[in-house]
Amino acid sequence: MTAALSLGTYRVRAVSQAARTALAAGSPWVDTAPNYAHGRAHEELRPVLGEYPSVRVATKTGFFTEAQGRTALAEGVLTQEEAASRHSLEPGFVYWQTERSLAMLGRVDLAFVHNPEHHGHCLDRAALHRRMREAFTALEEFAHAGRIGGYGVATWTGLTSEAFTVPELLALARQAAGSTQHHFTGLQMPVSLIMDDLIRQALDGGGPLMQAKDAGLITFGSAPLHGGELLEAMTPELVNFIRPGLSAAAAALLAAGSCPGLDVVLTSASTGEHWDDAAQALAAPLTADELRRVTDELAAE
Repeated sequence: MTAALSLGTYRVRAVSQAARTALAAGSPWVDTAPNYAHGRAHEELRPVLGEYPSVRVATKTGFFTEAQGRTALAEGVLTQEEAASRHSLEPGFVYWQTERSLAMLGRVDLAFVHNPEHHGHCLDRAALHRRMREAFTALEEFAHAGRIGGYGVATWTGLTSEAFTVPELLALARQAAGSTQHHFTGLQMPVSLIMDDLIRQALDGGGPLMQAKDAGLITFGSAPLHGGELLEAMTPELVNFIRPGLSAAAAALLAAGSCPGLDVVLTSASTGEHWDDAAQALAAPLTADELRRVTDELAAE
């Protein structure tokens, strides 16, 4: 099974246009955040989401724009110092930001705690985990009330740096819920040929992706093109090795989307041509042996 191609709105400029293209093509998820598109992503998505009531919506809590920080400060949600940091996992802020996301988007199927490791650069692991548990507790309340479908963590380096592990996240969720019946349902992490340790581990049946999958979480792979940087490394020889006839972007997406244990791969493709290019490639995923040959080829270079 290949991962489902879905729209990620990070670095997308024309969010509403990209969303209409992706949803018309059948994207099952839209992934966004309050700080994306300079704080306009939610506003631009709202009318499009109203046209596609079945698409599932993932957003985040943690980062905020300077303007959003000023509003939170004025409303007494953040201190001056917290507002200046542009990232907060304080429970009061998590409540406030999630309320705003619900009001703007209309629905939230999954609320990710956004790069919690960003807030932990000056904290030890125990303090970081305590902060995360407090954020989880706030989101548990939303989920228990049926206002969001569930919550999770969207991380960049938290798993690879071992700031936390999948079993630890699940334990924190159980503590936040006060029982085993928690609402921690999703995990998002970068999966690409540049950050391919997760792919290698999954091919060997281990690592965070397989742990998350075994726990029944929905797994999201972000940055399959590594913010576009991967395209420079996608030589014609490498593209041909992955699958002849593909574009560089489609080959990179195919490799990421073929990773075992991955449910959703996020792309910022904003035109119909780019979306169709990616979708056609992912329609025939690489086998585990083919993907292993690709990662081995890259390791040998």
